[in-house]
Amino acid sequence: MIPHPPDNHDSIPPAASTRDRLLDAFEELLIEGGERSATLGAVAAAAAVSKGGLLYHFASKDALVEAQLARLIEGAATDTENIRTAPAGPVDYLIRSSVNMGSPLDRSFIATTRLAQGRHEQAIAVLEQIRRGWLNVIEDAVGDHDTAVAIMLVSDGLYGNSSLAGMPSAPAITAEAESLNRLITVLARLYTRD
Repeated sequence: MIPHPPDNHDSIPPAASTRDRLLDAFEELLIEGGERSATLGAVAAAAAVSKGGLLYHFASKDALVEAQLARLIEGAATDTENIRTAPAGPVDYLIRSSVNMGSPLDRSFIATTRLAQGRHEQAIAVLEQIRRGWLNVIEDAVGDHDTAVAIMLVSDGLYGNSSLAGMPSAPAITAEAESLNRLITVLARLYTRD
């Protein structure tokens, strides 16, 4: 589970900037309908911004894509460092965070996969770069490439399963703490020696 800051009812969160609202709208459109549905006009309408306002921040769809990918790279860099420095260890953190919680990182990642599904080369390269970073951290932690790949595949499966939650065809695997504890124990057998 991803930790959340404590509630502070005395402070009102700042309103999202127009640029962030446009990026959020772009990601939502990508997630819901793929790249074809994420036209500049649709992004402007979804963000409640004029098309001129959108063009002020992003001169083209390519500029919008580049900003969305930069957003993902920044979030993934933070996540990679969190994996590397997790008190309970990288594998524990990776597995426990391999659940789609609808976080900004989740949304950016899924939006980018939608671009990659449309054969967007830059999106494919960014996803490969991020996955390599995660794999390198896990490989450093477990000391074996093949074991690290197996752990990454388990993480992918957990993430994919959690993304299907609520759908009639979703597998009945839960990400409850006790289930994750058992899974992490099983995975540890792959890379620890008695």
